[in-house]
Amino acid sequence: MIDFSAAQIAELTGGTLSAGTEPATRIDVATIATDSREVTPGGMYVAKAGEHADGHDFMAAAFGAGAVLALAERTVPSDDAGALFPAVIVADAVLAMGTLAAEVVRRIRAHSPLTVIGITGSAGKTTTKDLLGGILSPVGATVAPVGSYNGEVGVPLTVFRADEDTRFLIIEMGATKIGHIAYLSAMVQPDLGVVLCVGSAHAGEFGSIENIAAAKGELVEALSPMGRALLNFDDARVRAMAQRSGAPITFFSSADAAVDESGQNMLQARNVRTNAQGEPEFDLAFPGDAGEYKVHSKLLGLHHVANLLAAASAAHAVGVAPELIVASLNEQRAASRYRMERTDRSDGVTVVNDAYNANPESMRAALRTLAELGGSGARRTWAVLGEMLELGEDSVLEHDAVGRVAVRLNISRLLVVGTGARAMHVGAVMEGSWGNESMFLPDAEAAYEILSAELAPGDVVLFKSSNGAGLRFLGDRIALPTGNDPIKTSEPTLGERTAQP
Repeated sequence: MIDFSAAQIAELTGGTLSAGTEPATRIDVATIATDSREVTPGGMYVAKAGEHADGHDFMAAAFGAGAVLALAERTVPSDDAGALFPAVIVADAVLAMGTLAAEVVRRIRAHSPLTVIGITGSAGKTTTKDLLGGILSPVGATVAPVGSYNGEVGVPLTVFRADEDTRFLIIEMGATKIGHIAYLSAMVQPDLGVVLCVGSAHAGEFGSIENIAAAKGELVEALSPMGRALLNFDDARVRAMAQRSGAPITFFSSADAAVDESGQNMLQARNVRTNAQGEPEFDLAFPGDAGEYKVHSKLLGLHHVANLLAAASAAHAVGVAPELIVASLNEQRAASRYRMERTDRSDGVTVVNDAYNANPESMRAALRTLAELGGSGARRTWAVLGEMLELGEDSVLEHDAVGRVAVRLNISRLLVVGTGARAMHVGAVMEGSWGNESMFLPDAEAAYEILSAELAPGDVVLFKSSNGAGLRFLGDRIALPTGNDPIKTSEPTLGERTAQP
């Protein structure tokens, strides 16, 4: 257990104690919560301004649930007489969380060996951290993020789950602007840095894909010469990050003809293919090992090869034997929801729900997987696609291009849901879609009516959109129909801010 007194928290964060707060009150960091509904007796509640609500408005609920201290940006009365809830008052509660997280990492390192592994990239972070956590957990006490906790709130919450016995701390790192990953790296001091890919997700916020590459590369810049950068050789922008790191480099690649131009180590997948279920298979060669190992993954889609290689590369870098790495990769299934999540209904319909995040690259990858599952026309394929958010000035062109890809892949039916995604339908029509092969629908309810009426045994249906478009809830409804329940279009996000790319 790692704990702090209220006085220590105030000293570390530059905060002050509200009137009546007992300085000796102690808090186990594992009890820290940013959502009043997740507070446990004896815990600390972080009151912050969220996307949809101000956490200070839920102070009474948090203390009613058993909180004994709050980390807040202003005092809050606890009764009509003017008494205050016990709190450490700081200028910025989120930054204060980061300060506490950095101190937790420092304490663990002072107590016992700890390896911190940072993972970033425009896509695949969550799957990679799930795979790596599955490999490392049998080797030593491992802490990995819940879901997609990858931002300035989620990373501290992940750190707070670690203690003096933690051997491996896996940190997923997202960003929406230059400097975010540098901030997270300064907080956790990663020993290994994994970079998966540079895509156009959130290009509207970054301004350009070059800025996205600059942001992702902050992770390798933060590594010490005693660390190691693990880079995707097949992404030219990631490969170029080797020049930005003072740490040794290990590349991973799924290109049979890849050449390690830097003379560094390479972990390589050879003879990459998918089986009849759309699951990736390949022969895996580790650096310095003359043998090859057969990987038969239970994940869905060829695009997961990079994630499998990244996890294997990180595990190999910390000394896990190749046999153990491969055995774990062959056993693991998707651990986080809405990432190529496959459900085979009893009537023969297959539902693939990949609607947690979306960008042009992941859209094309998901559509290719759908086409493969269709088996060259053996099964009818449906793509239910929603908006890709935060693409900036290229949004219309990128949506148009996805619609054209769906036609070129011979997807049987395309349902485009929501005004923001309409250009997909336009692109499909311009590419040669005719009749009802492509349909524009205003909302998820309209899509549900079409699907419930027309899906037939043997069909394969893919749901793909950005998180905010909400198609994952429609996917749930089609995968496990429970009657005429209204489609859920949003969920509480009071605790963690939206996962970052």
